Amino acid sequence: MREILCLDDFEAAAKRFLPVPIFGYVSGAAERGLSLRANRDSFDEYEFVSRVLVDITKRSTVTRLLGESYSAPFGIAPMGLAALSAYQGDIVLAGAAAQEKIPMIVSGSSLIRLEEVARVNRKAWFQAYLPGEDAGIEDLIARARKAGYGTLVVTVDTPVAANRETNVRAGFSIPLRPSIRLAWQGASRPAWLLGTFGRTLVKHGLPHFENTYASRRMPILSPTIAADFSGRGHLTWHHFRLVRKLWTGPLVIKGVLHPADARTAVAEGADGIIVSNHGGRQLDGAAAPLRVLPSIVQECPSVPVMLDGGVRRGTDVLKALACGAKFVFVGRPFLYAAAVAGQPGVVKAIDLLRTETSRDMGLLGLNSVGDIGETCLQPRPASSEATPPRASIRSQ
Repeated sequence: MREILCLDDFEAAAKRFLPVPIFGYVSGAAERGLSLRANRDSFDEYEFVSRVLVDITKRSTVTRLLGESYSAPFGIAPMGLAALSAYQGDIVLAGAAAQEKIPMIVSGSSLIRLEEVARVNRKAWFQAYLPGEDAGIEDLIARARKAGYGTLVVTVDTPVAANRETNVRAGFSIPLRPSIRLAWQGASRPAWLLGTFGRTLVKHGLPHFENTYASRRMPILSPTIAADFSGRGHLTWHHFRLVRKLWTGPLVIKGVLHPADARTAVAEGADGIIVSNHGGRQLDGAAAPLRVLPSIVQECPSVPVMLDGGVRRGTDVLKALACGAKFVFVGRPFLYAAAVAGQPGVVKAIDLLRTETSRDMGLLGLNSVGDIGETCLQPRPASSEATPPRASIRSQ
């Protein structure tokens, strides 16, 4: 891993390691990928205003969030099907997060039982995709509570399945359909075929969706699996109130982009909000989280507002904090790191991002994440292409 110098390097390495359909699933987004690109581009719309001659020798990235202390102001976002990219992917991510003292959110569409992940990381959070009926919600919440999870994340931006054309073009689908193309792609990546997929089959059998309901669901090859991810179109705030009634620990809502929804979530008992467009994987053209973050922070001053989407550098972390976020979550890069180098890879990715964040704080003249505010930023000026010709300026 000596050649890995930043999170983007893990993506390039993962593209060489993973079969095209698997890499396409992780890297892809909905339709034309407008929101995926906007998530990244939005960070370029700001530039820093640093302070100088400040003693920054005692700076720290330690951050308090929902009653816990973490080593950095970022955590690992929930990612479904992680075990297809990395052997025991969720276990790897959870172990690295525990080692490095940052939060990790276990995906409701994981292929590894939430109980197994909790044994590796007792402080992991659990993300629930709510079942379509009250009884199913009650059973799933009871299961997560029994497993020992303290923080529950309810993702609310998946009322219907997204149009992920890029997955289809790459040869990936759910259910996973065996084909000559898929077999060839696997054979062309022998390290993944033997070390990830083959090892999973031998030691654990065919992967199943483990955490969408209180009981084990269909295997990834089942043609009826789509039924497990439908039936959410009628979910309303009534169901969120039900979760709040059942869950006594911190409750976070993920997938909010509108200030009115954020205000309602707080009124209904949310302890935190994750501003997110699902990594650009749901509604294409949905607003980039960073662009709507300030309005949601202003609307909900009583709870921590977090951001998910597009963070790749320490400077991105600090820009999000300066815009009002209390914390950020990063997804794809950590899964790429798990794919190419297992838990040591994820540990390195965490260390890279934390080191960048600390270095950039020093360059800004900041000693703690609490010092970061809007005075650290200014909008980036319009590009030179948008500037009127000099002659027209003189004529005004």
